[in-house]
Amino acid sequence: EVQLQASGGGLVQAGGSLRLSCAGSGFGLDDYAIGWFRQAPGKDREGVACISTRDGSVYYGDSAKGRFTVSANSAENTVYLEISNLKPEDTAFYTCAADNPRICSSKYARVPPAGWFGDWGLGTQVTVSS
Repeated sequence: EVQLQASGGGLVQAGGSLRLSCAGSGFGLDDYAIGWFRQAPGKDREGVACISTRDGSVYYGDSAKGRFTVSANSAENTVYLEISNLKPEDTAFYTCAADNPRICSSKYARVPPAGWFGDWGLGTQVTVSS
């Protein structure tokens, strides 16, 4: 059974940084693509980034380019999302999801839609104060 658990969120001042973790169990990281999504109050869920360790593919959503870095540690079966220079508009509930590695590949060259991911973990809240 694929299980995911996001952690690392919290209350941070604008300009600070955070590293979110998505710990997976029940599967090997190389067999799945991992996506990060966020949803702010009153807004639609937004794709932040995806990573596929099988071929090293990494893609970012438009709002994540420049300040967000996604990485993976296959030995720990964990994907990380580092956010620097946090802004109040980064305040959201962040979740991670997993599915076939092909959905995060050069074939599509973008963060897949949330509906393409079949396995979702519990998320973590990020709140950025101004």
